[in-house]
Amino acid sequence: MATLDRHATTLALAHALSAAERGLAVIPLSRSKLPALRSPHRDDPSPPPCHGECGRFGHGVHDASTDPRRIRELFAAAPWATGYGIACGLHPHHLIGVDLDTKTGTDSSAALRELALRHLFTIPETIVVLTPSGGRHLWLTGPPDVVVPNSASRLAPGIDIRGAGGYLVGPGSRTDHGTYTTAPGTSHLPAAPCPPALLRLLLPPPRTTTSRTSADQGRSHGHGLVHFVLTAQEGQRNTRLFWAACRAYDNGLGPDLTNALIEAAVRTGLTEREARSTVASAARMAGRET
Repeated sequence: MATLDRHATTLALAHALSAAERGLAVIPLSRSKLPALRSPHRDDPSPPPCHGECGRFGHGVHDASTDPRRIRELFAAAPWATGYGIACGLHPHHLIGVDLDTKTGTDSSAALRELALRHLFTIPETIVVLTPSGGRHLWLTGPPDVVVPNSASRLAPGIDIRGAGGYLVGPGSRTDHGTYTTAPGTSHLPAAPCPPALLRLLLPPPRTTTSRTSADQGRSHGHGLVHFVLTAQEGQRNTRLFWAACRAYDNGLGPDLTNALIEAAVRTGLTEREARSTVASAARMAGRET
C-alpha cells in the first residue's frame, strides 16, 4: 500500500505541476479530497484569522500556488497526498466550477439544461472532469472584476458552485472512491467563459428596496413579457412563452399574467392547449401551482 501511495503522490505532483504550467494554482489533497496539510494553528486556544501570513503551510486554498518550487515543497510536506486541488477565482483564469452531483438522487445535468432554456443561455463546450461517483465538473472562467461565491444546491438541487475561496479536485487525482478523469474530447479545450445569463444566477441576489413605483414597474414588466411572446416567430413560440412565463413567476406576476400570456401565444399560432401546457411547465419549475 505504501508503494502504491508513493506512486499516487508522484502522479498527483506531476498533474499538479502540469496544471500550474497552465496558470492554475494548486494545493495537495488527501484521499478524502480535503487539503492534505492541516492548519498550523489547530492547537492554538484562540487561533488567529490567518490566511498564510504566518509563513507556514496548512491554510487550505490560501496555500495554492503556480510556482513549481512552492508546489514541490507543499507535496514534500504532505507525502500522503494522492491528489491536488485547483483554486477557483484566481488570476488569470478566474475559474468557476459547476459541480453536477449525482449523490442527491436528482438529475443535475437535466436541471442545468432546464436553467439554460429558462434563462436563454447555451452551455458552452469546455473542460469537463468526470468524478468517481458519476458526477461532472464543468470548468468556466469569469471576469476579473466579479467575485463568484461558493454555493451548494442554490442554483438547483445537485448543482454546487465552486468560486472564490473554493477549489476543484484536479483530473488525475486519486481518492477513496476512485480517480478523477477528464471527459473524452474535452482535455484539449480551454475553460470557456461563463455565459452572462448564468453568471448573473451565480451572484448573490441584489438587495431590493420598496418604492411607490413598484406596482407601475410590475405592470410595465408584465407588458414587456406579453410583447415578447407576441413577437415570436415560427420555431420560437414555445420557447419564448416558456421563458416569459418563468420570468413572470420569478417576479411574482405569474397568476396575473397567465391569461394574457396564453392569449398572446394563441395569437402567434399556438393552440390554447399547447400554451396552457407550456405555462404550467413554467409554473411547476417555479414551484407554483396553476
